Formats: sequence, C-alpha cells, structure tokens
Amino acid sequence: MEKLKQRWGLTSNWQVLAIILVFSINGSFATWVAKPVTEFFGLSSETTKPWILYLVFRILLIFPIYQLTLPIVGWFFGQFKFFWTFEKKMLRRMGLKRFFPED
Repeated sequence: MEKLKQRWGLTSNWQVLAIILVFSINGSFATWVAKPVTEFFGLSSETTKPWILYLVFRILLIFPIYQLTLPIVGWFFGQFKFFWTFEKKMLRRMGLKRFFPED
C-alpha cells in the first residue's frame, strides 16, 4: 500500500482503498450500462454474426462510458480531484492535449 500511496500522492490507506473501489465499481457500472445500449441497437452475442463484431462494438462502447463516469463515481467516494487529474492525464496521452492543457 505504501508504494501506491507514494506513487499516487495519497496520505492514507482509506484513499487507496477508495480509489481501488472506484476503479472496480466503475468498471462494473460501465459494462452494465453498455448492455442495454447494445440491445437498443439490436446487437446481442447470440444474434450478431460473427459474434466478434458484437464483442468489438461492446468494448468500443464500454471505453467512453468508463472514461465519462470515472470522475463521477470518484466524486461519490470523495476522490474527484484524483480521478479528474487521472482522466486528464490519460486523455492527454491519447492525443487530446489541446483540450486538456497542462495545469
């Protein structure tokens, strides 16, 4: 835990636990939200042939949902600042520097 606290600039074990919980809850939430969206488009693993198209579409859908909801879920655990900084850093690395300039 000490390595994570040092790497992330945290001060307590509670913060580490909260951040790990946020990552796991948000991952589950993003996959849960993606299911009705894929069904809305008429896609399912049983009916889409080849099924790999369904899988690719679902993964491409989960990624932006995860990115959008990560700071929100983090806010519920009192870690918005950490996740907003984390999100901006990730989006900069993905080539969106002009939208998220260095602080």
